[in-house]
Amino acid sequence: MTRSILSGMLGLISVLALGGLPVACQSGGVGDPCIPEDEYKTDFAGFKVTEENIESRSFQCQTRICLVNHFQGRVSCPYGQTKPTTGGAATNGCQTAGSTADDANKACCIPGTDTVIEAEVCGQCAPDSQRDAAQAVYCSCRCGVADGEPPDPNFNFCECPTGYSCEQIRPNVGLGDPLLTGKYCIKQDTKFVTEGTCGTVKGHYNAQQCKGVGFTTDS
Repeated sequence: MTRSILSGMLGLISVLALGGLPVACQSGGVGDPCIPEDEYKTDFAGFKVTEENIESRSFQCQTRICLVNHFQGRVSCPYGQTKPTTGGAATNGCQTAGSTADDANKACCIPGTDTVIEAEVCGQCAPDSQRDAAQAVYCSCRCGVADGEPPDPNFNFCECPTGYSCEQIRPNVGLGDPLLTGKYCIKQDTKFVTEGTCGTVKGHYNAQQCKGVGFTTDS
């Protein structure tokens, strides 16, 4: 009886000890595509190229981080849309993340459904801008603290795989979760410089809402 109790206590101590260890930030899966959770909202008009978004509980990513690095529009709707006159189901089909120019006139929908987004959506920036979905939205991991911050020995930072560099994405300005600030693995040569690099938007363009210039439906 005494041996059984002692064994149980040791087991409990082991579990508690393991629970106190920092969770490793895995780099496996960096670069895998992901669709941010915001795109499952019918009133979400899309991301802005002037901003970044770090989704820290993404079940689509092994790293749990879906990074939106200065991207315009919606991943699931490459060509965007004008604001629909009615909501409900799409009548001419929906765009998907893999849509081509042939699908440019289809609606923006909740991913995996035919429910139309109830908002105007900008088309994505030009592919050669490094700001389209393929170059700016994917699974990533935190690889360092923000510039000017002291090292954090309690956080298990990841190492970026080949083809990726560790760059600051979110400075620490004293707002939000400090564990999400700092540097993340991004594709090499895709660091955001200026919104002026958005280029010629492929799809819907509204000068008051969208960055970039003009529009085209060329593939």
